[in-house]
Amino acid sequence: MKIAMVSEHASPLAALGGVDAGGQNVHVAELAAGMSRRGHDVTVYTRREEAAAPTTVRTEQGYRVTRVPAGPPEILPKDELLPFMDEFGEFLRQDWQREAPDVAHAHFWMSGLATLAAAPVLGIPVLQTFHALGVVKRRYQGAADTSPPERVELEQGIADRADRVIATCTDEVFELVRMGLPRTRTSVIPCGVDLDRFTPHGPRAARSARHRIVSVGRLVPRKGFDIAITAVARLRDTELLLVGGPDDGRLADDPEAQRLSALADDLGVADRVHLLGQVPRTEMAPLLRSADVAVCTPWYEPFGITPLEAMACGVPVVAAAVGGLTDTVVDGVTGRLVTPRESGELADAIDGLLNAPETRANFGRAGRERVRARYSWDRITAETLRAYRRVVDAAVGAEPGREEAR
Repeated sequence: MKIAMVSEHASPLAALGGVDAGGQNVHVAELAAGMSRRGHDVTVYTRREEAAAPTTVRTEQGYRVTRVPAGPPEILPKDELLPFMDEFGEFLRQDWQREAPDVAHAHFWMSGLATLAAAPVLGIPVLQTFHALGVVKRRYQGAADTSPPERVELEQGIADRADRVIATCTDEVFELVRMGLPRTRTSVIPCGVDLDRFTPHGPRAARSARHRIVSVGRLVPRKGFDIAITAVARLRDTELLLVGGPDDGRLADDPEAQRLSALADDLGVADRVHLLGQVPRTEMAPLLRSADVAVCTPWYEPFGITPLEAMACGVPVVAAAVGGLTDTVVDGVTGRLVTPRESGELADAIDGLLNAPETRANFGRAGRERVRARYSWDRITAETLRAYRRVVDAAVGAEPGREEAR
C-alpha cells in the first residue's frame, strides 16, 4: 500500500522536548517505521523549517520524509501556521497528481486542512488523528489558549469531511460524539511504546540515596510540573527530576523553566528539584529505570506516551485522572490516578508508594505486562492498517475484510 502521512508541524526527524515537539513526533515516526517494516511505501509530509534542508530524505527505518515549502523556511510556533495551510495543501495536490497514495492520514487539525484540500478531489480516502482537540484546549486554558480562534469550527468541518477519525483514547471519542461525529466513523487506536528500548532491564542513571520521582513532558504550563513541585515540598528525602524543554544551554532562558525554578525556590525545595531540559532519546530509558515513581500531572492530556514508557520500564505511575491517562494507567494495578491539579492528593499517593516497596514492584510488573499486551507498536501499526484498509475498501466499493495489501 502507498501511504501518505501529513504532520505539518511535528516532524519525525525533530529533536524532542521543545514546545511543539513531543508525543505526536514519536507517534508519526513509529507508525511510519512500523508500516515500512511491513513492506508498505510510506511518505511523511512536514513543513520545511530550514532553507538548506533537502526536500526529501529516506530514513534508516525505510520511510521518506518530504519537507513541504509552506511559509518561511524557519521554525515557527504551530499556532502561527494556519495561514500557510493552503500552500501546503497545493503542494500535496500537485505531488499526489503525479503519483497518488492509496490513503492519506492527517495528524493534527491543520494537517487535516491541508490534506482535505488535496485528497478528495483526487479520490484519495482520508483518515484524521487530531492528537488534541481545540474544544478541550479552550476548556482548560481559557484566555491562555493561543490557538487560532477558528480552530474549533475548522476541526468540526475536518471531522465531518474525513472518511474516518482515529481517536487516541476513549475520552476523545466522547468529545467527538459531542461535536456531532457518529461513533461509527471513529476508531480508538492509542499511541505505542518501543518495547525494545523501554524495558526494565538495562543501565540505570546514577542517583543519590534520596527517593527519586521523574516527570517528563514539554515545558509548558498545562503539563502541570508546578503541581509536582508543590507535592515534593510535602515529601521528605525525595527529589524530582523534570525532563523537557530546551537543551541545557538554553534552559535558563526559558520562561516556564524560570517560573518552575522560582516556585521550587519559594517552596524551599530548589535543592531537590532538578530541571534537566532536553534529554537524548537514548538516555530516557536509563533515567526512567532510576526512578521509584513516575509522575504525570497535566491539566488535560489527549494521550500521554511517557507514562507508558515508564510502565514499560517497570516503574509505577502516579497520574492525573484526565484524558488518555484514564485508559493507560489502571488505578491500584499499575499505579495511582489522582484528582487533577490537587498537589496534596498527589503527594499522598506518591508517599504511599515510596513507603511500600512491594506495592511498587507489583505495580511495576503489572505495568510492564499491560504495555506488552496492549501498546506495542506492532499492534498499533496493525490496528491502524486495518483502519486504512477499511476506508480504502469503502472508497473502491470492495468487500470489507479483504486481505491487507502486500
